Amino acid sequence: MLSEAEVRELLVPFGVKLSPAEVSKLLAYLAMLLAWNRRINLVSATTPQECVTRHFGESLFLARWHRLQGRLLDVGSGAGFPGLALKIVFPDLATTLLEPVAKKRAFLKEVARECGFASVEVRRERLEDYARTEREARFDCVTERAVGGTAKLVRLMAERAGHSGLVCLWLGSEDSATLVTQAPEIEWGRSIRIPLSRQREILCGRVP
Repeated sequence: MLSEAEVRELLVPFGVKLSPAEVSKLLAYLAMLLAWNRRINLVSATTPQECVTRHFGESLFLARWHRLQGRLLDVGSGAGFPGLALKIVFPDLATTLLEPVAKKRAFLKEVARECGFASVEVRRERLEDYARTEREARFDCVTERAVGGTAKLVRLMAERAGHSGLVCLWLGSEDSATLVTQAPEIEWGRSIRIPLSRQREILCGRVP
């Protein structure tokens, strides 16, 4: 397993500085991720170093640009990136994770419990279903990293964000440019290239 110093070094390119307590939570999360990944294939990265840079680093990179508060909805959470990982640096963020796969939901619940992440709700719905069953639910931030941001999905995310809510997507650069054109109703900021990635970007916008 990685040392605290090694974790800090791996996160340097992302501009993320964690306290000792935050590093401890990341390492606990990482240990569970590696153990579960051998059984249910949560992520493609297989080494601790890859997991820290490709998943924790990419997720926490958002914290360099936005200080999140209130309520967050994470679409297609998978292994918890970015939604659950962001709890490391924003412990007071009330977080709802949408994940339709039962084994992945079990993993998310265990991580939340073992890491002491409070105010985490894990739901089995896809966003389309959640939008129908929880029509009044609104969030300060809605994130999506692994599903693939289509214009239809982004519009559903914007509905959940509501007035002045933040929509954040992890995308390829070509997808990012396309979405800005296809979803002009969102006030998009400039896309931000993710460190150590040739094509991946974070694209965030506000719902007017």
